[in-house]
Amino acid sequence: MPSTTDVPRTARERARAEIMVEILRTGREHLARDGAAALSLRAIARDLGMVSSAVYRYVPNRDALLTMLIIDAYDTVGAAVEEADHACARADYVGRFLASCRAVRDWARQNPHEYALIYGSPVPGYAAPEDTIGPATRVPVVLLTILVDLTLAGSAPEPEPVSSEVAASLAPMIAFTGGAVSEDLLLRGLASWGTLLGTISLELFGHLHNVVEEEPAQRVAFFDHQMRQVALGLGLGSS
Repeated sequence: MPSTTDVPRTARERARAEIMVEILRTGREHLARDGAAALSLRAIARDLGMVSSAVYRYVPNRDALLTMLIIDAYDTVGAAVEEADHACARADYVGRFLASCRAVRDWARQNPHEYALIYGSPVPGYAAPEDTIGPATRVPVVLLTILVDLTLAGSAPEPEPVSSEVAASLAPMIAFTGGAVSEDLLLRGLASWGTLLGTISLELFGHLHNVVEEEPAQRVAFFDHQMRQVALGLGLGSS
């Protein structure tokens, strides 16, 4: 049975967690209104009805708040993509890929400012710490795992030759996949990642205006077509 001394400690932890939720919620509101570069803990404290010194007990500085918001964004989109992937049959590689791509787009449209924070321009004066690396890999890991599964099933396309210099540049990805995926397919995977984020960014930042119709169903059709073309280029098949 817990001692009575445990109760106030648990209550403090619960209160701290609740305040952190409010700080992050308000931080997102400021991110949407003022942009990442203008985030201010003093302004957040004012909105929460707290003195700035109290907020600093939870978040030491602006960069720490940015890091929390970045990790939260990566984890949220990562969880959405993982859920979409898990809902598909393991051998349905193109279905898994398309579901994952749609999950990124859906999340981006629902959270445009968080998308811009993690996939847009760097914040001046901010250097992301190593804490962000793990969360940042969640979406790429899902996409890479599809390529690994495709290869292990013997369904990967015949690889094109890759120069030794280019192959050497892929060392981190080769290590992650344990050498299971050809350098050629890894390069195609990187190109697919760029196409996915590029297509979403073009839409989200208004660069498809007067290029692709604005009607939501037509935007979805355009996005799906682009991603299906990418899937074909990866050798995932058709669906």
